[in-house]
Amino acid sequence: MSNATSRPVISDVARAAGVSIPTVSRVLTGAAKVSEDKRERVLRAIDELKYRPSATARALVAGQPTMVAIIAGNTSRFGYAETIRGVEQAAREAGFLVSITVVETSDPETVDGAVGTVLSQPIAGIVVLKFDPCGVQVVHRLPPGVPAVSISGIQEVGPPQAVLDERAAARELVDHLLDLGHETVHHVRVPPSREEDGRTSGWRDALVARGRRVPGILDATWDPESGEPLGRALADSPDVTAVFCGNDEIAMGVVKGLVDGGKSVPGDVSVAGFDDHPLARLWNPPLTTVRQDFAGLGTRAFALLLTQINGESAPAFSSTVPRLVVRDSVDRPRRG
Repeated sequence: MSNATSRPVISDVARAAGVSIPTVSRVLTGAAKVSEDKRERVLRAIDELKYRPSATARALVAGQPTMVAIIAGNTSRFGYAETIRGVEQAAREAGFLVSITVVETSDPETVDGAVGTVLSQPIAGIVVLKFDPCGVQVVHRLPPGVPAVSISGIQEVGPPQAVLDERAAARELVDHLLDLGHETVHHVRVPPSREEDGRTSGWRDALVARGRRVPGILDATWDPESGEPLGRALADSPDVTAVFCGNDEIAMGVVKGLVDGGKSVPGDVSVAGFDDHPLARLWNPPLTTVRQDFAGLGTRAFALLLTQINGESAPAFSSTVPRLVVRDSVDRPRRG
């Protein structure tokens, strides 16, 4: 229930009436049949709370936009797909439709074209997946006044953001490897969205804080197979005992390369990934990783967007720290 200092919103009505938010929307719009009992409960709650329909509800009644646009650089990768699923599910439950626009390059002309296409549609707001350079550029090209939320692994200046604190999570993972007795941790990076992303910053933070050598970064592509030659190269370096990879798919490629190069994992080299891909626990050996709740990230992003659409005051930032998951791919280093 809303308190005396804030005006009631549609979720307060739903809670007081004991129904879902979409049911309240259907009562307000008359767009779909609602049982007489639920309708009376909703109307009674509206009257008791002195609820004034939000911008969203008024838009529904007036036939105004009820579509949310998602702009992303990719839709097939695990993190992207799960985040989009979270946005789409939350939006659908609130009575919104979702459109998805993919931006394939960060070229300004391409980005402007994609943003222009989205803005030419009757949209209520925009969610941008800022996981790559394409998403970063989209956020920079959005015009002021459009309800928008960005989704990222690092907090930055801009529209309201839903964030998974990758920097803190990466630092925890690297600290775990150092606590096992590894002198340092090598890093295989996935393509960053900016000069340096949170996963790499957290890796460096942990090493510097403990006075350890910071090895040179090895760059992979998004293709899991790009990890194989890097793994073989690491196998040729006798000082390599632990490797932190930018995601689980790359870690799988690195493990294969290390094994092909004559090393055992984790006997000779410990390998950790990031994201907790569904295959991570089935890999041989099962991967130590960081579990990212991408679907929950999408849900949080939509909640931030909905407050803007409703004209309500909203926090500018929503963040959680992903959880370390320890499995069999890491162990104490061999001595002697």
